[in-house]
Amino acid sequence: MKTTISDAELDPLYRRVSWRLMPFLFLCYVAAYLDRVNVGFAKLQMLADLRFSDTVYGVGAGIFFIGYFLFEVPSNLLMTRTGARIWIARIMISWGLISSALMLANSVATFYLLRFLLGAAEAGFFPGIILYLTYWYPAHRRARMVALFMSGVAVAGVVGGPLSGWIMQSFAGRHGLSGWQWLFLLEGLPSVLIGVWTLFYLDDGIRAARWLSEDDKRLLERAIAEDGQHQQRLPLARVFASGTVWLLALVYFLFVMGLYGVSFWLPQLIKNSGVKNVFDIGLLTAIPYSVAAVAMVLAARHSDRSGERRWHAAAAAVAGALGLVVATVYSDNTVVAMAALSVATTGILSTFPIFWSLPTAMLGGAAAAAGIALINSVGNLAGFASPYLVGAIKDATGSTANGIYLLAASLVAGAVLVVARRLPGT
Repeated sequence: MKTTISDAELDPLYRRVSWRLMPFLFLCYVAAYLDRVNVGFAKLQMLADLRFSDTVYGVGAGIFFIGYFLFEVPSNLLMTRTGARIWIARIMISWGLISSALMLANSVATFYLLRFLLGAAEAGFFPGIILYLTYWYPAHRRARMVALFMSGVAVAGVVGGPLSGWIMQSFAGRHGLSGWQWLFLLEGLPSVLIGVWTLFYLDDGIRAARWLSEDDKRLLERAIAEDGQHQQRLPLARVFASGTVWLLALVYFLFVMGLYGVSFWLPQLIKNSGVKNVFDIGLLTAIPYSVAAVAMVLAARHSDRSGERRWHAAAAAVAGALGLVVATVYSDNTVVAMAALSVATTGILSTFPIFWSLPTAMLGGAAAAAGIALINSVGNLAGFASPYLVGAIKDATGSTANGIYLLAASLVAGAVLVVARRLPGT
């Protein structure tokens, strides 16, 4: 009697599943990431209008992740109780409304408060989707799916740069609002609409999918069950005490330092290279993200096919670090800086889908919900540390260079940890 299912048998079914799920989840992440980092574009006008320093901007950009950190684990655990459909819709609607409300920021206090609330509202979205993918895909298929989902970061950069630049330039002054106020208003509303759509489109899991036949559901559930035999279903207390989980959180923290260095400071780095027009800056930010959108999917596919994770993640992180260093050294040369920033963005973004194949291969059940959320919440504290440190260093020295070097060193440190200690799934 046959006890396992071959990939050849499952490939057509998983193609159907992927066409149903991934475009929608990808769209959700584009909206999420755009709302999270559009403050990097708003900065180009907002600081002068509100008389904020770079340190104030850095704290405001980063305080998002304090709210994110505090509510991440509870959010992911609540998703296991309420179901993905309702919980992800709740997240998207609330963060879209708060993102639009950032147009009302008129002081340091309101800026900080709204950024904190935005983080609290969005908490649980990314780890919730990572957990949701484990309901559908076995480990050896997951890096590709995470890469497709996370390519939303790159596409948000491709679309968001020109869009943000155009909004800020074209709408400035209309109805008495500044360009940055229109930016927050117009880019927050799509998240609300997609959140409402989520209630009607997303299924909580395989069993709830009305577009699958009973035979299809059994095949998919069997594939997940076979994959689950290799996972640990730890009590929650042991998840929080696991040295491996905390090591993964540290590695993720170091990688995220680099990610948000690019996300929050890319427009400024391009401006430093001699480009002054805000719309031109927006167009140029699309170049690194366009390259990264393709490269990160190819890297994840190669990692899935080879079954190797450790060196793939480390090589991508080191490439990201080198790109940041070269872009900083040649910051006065737009062509060289743009090429280096493309390498940096590609390397940094390529680390993440490969990284997330590690904890999802190791943990199952409630342990997966808590472990993924813990790793993501601790790691994303770098989203606070990264812009704050770069902003503070710039205020102290008059240059972003030393701050960017710090981010590059963080990426290299993460790569060393991944290679030095064998992690689950590698």
